[in-house]
Amino acid sequence: MYLNPEVTAFEEAIHSPIYIDKTEMITFLNTLVHTKQKYVSVSRPRRFGKTMAADMISAYYCREVCERPLFEKLKIAAKEGLSLSWDAYLGKFNVIRLVMTDFIKRNKTVAESLSLLSKRLLGELKETCPEMEPDEDDFIFSFEKFYQKTKIPFVIIIDEWDAIFRIRKEDRDGQREYLDFLRDWLKDKNSVALAYMTGILPIKKYGQHSALNMFSEYAMTHQKQLASYTGFTEREVKELCQAYNMSYDEISDWYDGYLVSEDIPIDKRDSYRRKEYTDQAFSIYNPLSVVEAMLSGEIRNYWNRTETYEALADYIRMDFDGMKSEVALMMDGGRVKVDISKYQNDMTTFYNKDDVLTLLVHLGYLSYDAEAGEVFIPNREILDEFRISTDTEDWNPVFKALRESDELLKATWAMDEEKVARLLERAHDQAGNQTYNSEAALSYGVQLAYYAARKYYTSILEVDSGKGFIDIAYLPSPRYPDKPLLLIELKYEKDADTAINQILKQNYPDKLAHYKGNMLLIGVSYNKDAKNTSSDFKHHTCKIVKA
Repeated sequence: MYLNPEVTAFEEAIHSPIYIDKTEMITFLNTLVHTKQKYVSVSRPRRFGKTMAADMISAYYCREVCERPLFEKLKIAAKEGLSLSWDAYLGKFNVIRLVMTDFIKRNKTVAESLSLLSKRLLGELKETCPEMEPDEDDFIFSFEKFYQKTKIPFVIIIDEWDAIFRIRKEDRDGQREYLDFLRDWLKDKNSVALAYMTGILPIKKYGQHSALNMFSEYAMTHQKQLASYTGFTEREVKELCQAYNMSYDEISDWYDGYLVSEDIPIDKRDSYRRKEYTDQAFSIYNPLSVVEAMLSGEIRNYWNRTETYEALADYIRMDFDGMKSEVALMMDGGRVKVDISKYQNDMTTFYNKDDVLTLLVHLGYLSYDAEAGEVFIPNREILDEFRISTDTEDWNPVFKALRESDELLKATWAMDEEKVARLLERAHDQAGNQTYNSEAALSYGVQLAYYAARKYYTSILEVDSGKGFIDIAYLPSPRYPDKPLLLIELKYEKDADTAINQILKQNYPDKLAHYKGNMLLIGVSYNKDAKNTSSDFKHHTCKIVKA
């Protein structure tokens, strides 16, 4: 069952109505065999072919069930320019194939689970080598002893390796025990030719290190050499659409959008540094949803409800650092900056919204743009999941605020001064009375009101113009070069015309001359001394000039 298992699962995949050949992935793994880079950890969301890849790798390396005729018909045998022949390691190793959900259970301690795993593996090793007398109290010693007798190295394949972090989320001691077991079994062992682990989460970090620091990570945030094998590529999906008479544009809209980034080839690195080479980044499709759509002819949401769906609903409700507003922005087509570096790679340790957003990348609910350091909702299928998860009353105020912000942005572009003033006044009211009469509060109100601008702009406060400072500047994103630059000057006790005159007097537009002709100067003001019985009480005015 575990030692040199049958190849039935891989044969079933090949004989399925839709099979996308990813066997070229093995040619990369072959370059890692018997090297310091032989430890590979691949993390992808559910439904992205992790188990099928593990079945393929097992079928290739397994010495007892070597299926050469099977692989001779596949892409690996036709690949050219290899440093090793395609069949260099075909059928050369003892393979151990484990699925950790077979062992890690809610009703079993980690010690009991590892004891069961050890007992079963040692039992199969003894069947293969009857003269061996395993020490059931020392699995790792017995494993090495078996290798010394046979001199046949192992390829160890562990599927769902991170199950412990989903099934026993709070069991920190058990998690450490599990990681230590894997480290002691695999690290620096001549018996291991290749170790390949696959799961949803990257390897757990404790502080700045990990018990499994010998593994190279191939995660959704950086798949490196495995990028094109992470999901279906554009070419593969176009071929399927042609074969199954499906609309490529609709399929793309529903299931594309997961950005991946592979390593830069050595001969392209100078071009990359000059920003002339961009082929390292591309998007992939959700494989299972594409297959479902092709076979059924129906384009819809095929995302299965799993434990990770509960994670989406629960985590975005937490509202870390105002994350609800960020989610609403992404649902409206925007992007959000994120720092992925401090995430601890589990489902319980969160210190801020960046940690939660990073988890959602690994779960497949967000896509990560490594170049921009931004996350976004990849496609219509996932947007549908967000809509379901936010279909509760507590989300209504968030979406209402975003709608008003969108309305403000459109009114600004249309130079509708009266409407802009009215909406800014409403946002300023939310800053509170204690700090109302300050430029800081006014600035906060304006930034809050223009929240939707983050879809199109980068905001900068107190921009040095040479003769003074611009209170708030909204610079168009490179993705939206047609949008006008917005320069906002804030005043109280003076009218909006004064704010505009200050912008012109300080030559602010000259600092940003390349935007000339596509620039809006916006002056915002209110009279703080007006009595509360007056119609001018906290009344805002706005002046917008095109420059």
